[in-house]
Amino acid sequence: MNLPFYIARRYLFSKKSHNAINIISMVSVCGVVVATTALVCALSVYNGFSDLVATLFGNFDPELKITPRQGKVFDPTAEEIRRVRELPAISEFSEVLQDNALVRYKERQSVATIKGVDERYESLTRIDSILIDGEFRLKDEVASYANLGIGLAYSLGINAGFMSPLEIYAPKRDKKVNMANPASSFQLEYAFIGSVFRTDQQIYDDAYMIVPLSTARSLFHYEKEVSAIELKVKKGNDLEAVKAEIRRILGGSFLVQDRFEQQATSFKMMQVEKWMTFLILTFILAIALFNVVGSLSMLMIEKQADVATLRHMGADNRLIRRIFLFEGWMISGFGALIGVVTGVALCLLQQEFGLIQLGTTSGSFIIDAYPVRVIFPDILLVFLTVLAIGFLAAWYPVRYLAKKLRIER
Repeated sequence: MNLPFYIARRYLFSKKSHNAINIISMVSVCGVVVATTALVCALSVYNGFSDLVATLFGNFDPELKITPRQGKVFDPTAEEIRRVRELPAISEFSEVLQDNALVRYKERQSVATIKGVDERYESLTRIDSILIDGEFRLKDEVASYANLGIGLAYSLGINAGFMSPLEIYAPKRDKKVNMANPASSFQLEYAFIGSVFRTDQQIYDDAYMIVPLSTARSLFHYEKEVSAIELKVKKGNDLEAVKAEIRRILGGSFLVQDRFEQQATSFKMMQVEKWMTFLILTFILAIALFNVVGSLSMLMIEKQADVATLRHMGADNRLIRRIFLFEGWMISGFGALIGVVTGVALCLLQQEFGLIQLGTTSGSFIIDAYPVRVIFPDILLVFLTVLAIGFLAAWYPVRYLAKKLRIER
């Protein structure tokens, strides 16, 4: 057995002559346990919220989205687009034309993002799962239908089934504004209210309105152009591999984005918050580990006689330093191990039983309890962080205080 480790282990678990040393050692371990548990739980909760946001966006966003790198629209009949459509890994292919317009219902009006989609859109996303009123439909034999976000519907004071149609105004793209008759410079389209959806994402609920692709093209004066193509990948295919293949086919003229890239700002903000929390808790952990300095200092004072005995037996400065360094490492190591186990156990209990609620009233939020997801890289990072800070906390008294206490000669 490694001699410094064996002696350090005996020092850690044996009874000291001064009870205060035992207390300080236990306080050091408990401080590391609490800080490590907090790190594990905090990172897991952020992972849970990230998964929740991804699920909410996934009800509306496609798995893959193709947009032009420059300009607003492109020709969907181009050769490279045709090759993408024919890829065996693609199960659904939907054309989209999107732009802003003014929506009016009787005396109320609001600026909305008009998203024109074709009949394949419904099978491409989980739009049916977020409907709160009405039935998702685009058109029938006599009329076109609009499907609105709940915030937009509220601002217009409408609901599914209203008999009067919406008025949708957009400037005529290929004409100048006629100051004598401004109304003639706008294209007007009508659409009845088909459904109201709720994504719990403000960007969609407050502004988006889904209409037939033909209505959007007539409104914005386009013949066959689209602003995006949305794709669904067949089950069993690697999404990253399919995305890479599409990028290879399209070259540098198009952007190919998955759901995380489509909402890059939201997910980056969550990652920033996650790692800022990690840094703050790591700072608290560093303060807790300063107890190791006091614990080792007092232990070195108590064990000066033992050190003298070891020197008579042939121990050198390097072996003496390693004994006390191992002592500090074990304090942080045991604390880290217990903290990781405790944190993972709490997260699993929260995941299974929802012990900590988001609010006192059920249904006040999207979910009732804090979401959590434990991932191994985060656990490994926390464990290594605790060990690294613990090493520094142990290194200082061993390196600098040993000479002052005449443990080294």
